[in-house]
Amino acid sequence: MPHRASIGIVFAIVLIDMLGFGIVMPVLPGLIMHLGHVPVDSAAVYAGWLGAGYAAMQFIFAPVIGNLSDRFGRRPVLLASILAMGIDYAIMGIAPALWWLVIGRLIAGMTGASWSAAYAYIADITPPEKRAQSFGLMGMAFGFGFIFGPALGGLLGTIGPQVPFLAAAGLALANFALGLVVLRESLPPDKRRPFQMARANAFASLRALRGQSSTVLWFVAALGVWQLAHTVYPAIWAYFAIAAYGFDEKQIGLALAVVGISSALVQGLGLRLFLPRLGERRAVLIGVAAFAVSAVLYAVARSVPMIYLAIVVGGLQGFIQPSIQALNSRAVDASSQGELQGATQSIGSIAQIIGPPLYAGVFAKFSGPTALVHLPAMPLLVAAGFGLAALALFLRGAALLPRAATAPSPEPAPAGPS
Repeated sequence: MPHRASIGIVFAIVLIDMLGFGIVMPVLPGLIMHLGHVPVDSAAVYAGWLGAGYAAMQFIFAPVIGNLSDRFGRRPVLLASILAMGIDYAIMGIAPALWWLVIGRLIAGMTGASWSAAYAYIADITPPEKRAQSFGLMGMAFGFGFIFGPALGGLLGTIGPQVPFLAAAGLALANFALGLVVLRESLPPDKRRPFQMARANAFASLRALRGQSSTVLWFVAALGVWQLAHTVYPAIWAYFAIAAYGFDEKQIGLALAVVGISSALVQGLGLRLFLPRLGERRAVLIGVAAFAVSAVLYAVARSVPMIYLAIVVGGLQGFIQPSIQALNSRAVDASSQGELQGATQSIGSIAQIIGPPLYAGVFAKFSGPTALVHLPAMPLLVAAGFGLAALALFLRGAALLPRAATAPSPEPAPAGPS
């Protein structure tokens, strides 16, 4: 299959996956409040523990699935993940009680490896020097999913709090059918390696991968701490917008659509246009600075234009993950890409375990009638601190690389006279 066609198919699969995820974001607070008969600050705490349960399953199973993809290929892993997500959304759509949501999240967490499998697939078919731009296309799919998904979810939520989940389930099952028909395997049999259960956990995988490059641990740690910072958005943003700005479901959906536009532009076009000039090191610096500035803007925003300014500035954080992932993927061989992505996702899932309840607890302390100080943006400010810590870890790893590895690409020499 031609290189561009393969990337296009994976892009479409990730896009449809993110459409489903985006649809449910603006209405999950309402569903939890509806099923649990609780106010928004309590709903945020419930959501935090749901997210932690999902992440705990990912921590256990992501390395297993990553190693299985190195043995059996990327295609079955992607398809299993998509199908499990459809089942999860269907359970949430018909849930009569909160404990049904817990079951759905645990099922999705066990097989929720679509991102790691997609990154491994792209690494299989993309030259090392082009991986940041190709990983950026996956981020662009995330952005487009956020452009249309939350807006659609906000509209469907006006019909009923569970309608968007049923729509997301339908999208996921359609996505599974698409992959079943058109997705081809990217990992040839001669590049596969035997499955070893002893390596099917994050720490054993990282010990093995460290033998290929000393930078692996630093970059995986940076990505893990970055995930801890970034998880503030899915964990708390909708609740924050309700408490800080009085947003309703439609306003949350529209705001998240702008988040998607910003992300798509940065990761789809910004990486392609500016990364060759900036290099990965400067791109990560810019992304973390923008993340911190946007958190401050959210805290001081008193008007809708200022809120949207914070969203647009924060879009530059889209430089961070593809740049670090690209450098890390170059450090290991082709037969270990699934193991690397599985270990990275597993370490990131620790952040997903810690982050949602942490940010929900901070949010509850700084909003609602019993707040210490009314500052609903406090979780975003805490996340900015984690972003700076991730930058420090990344720079330590980057310092171990040859300078040319993270330097901007040289400008092409002008053509001589003909």
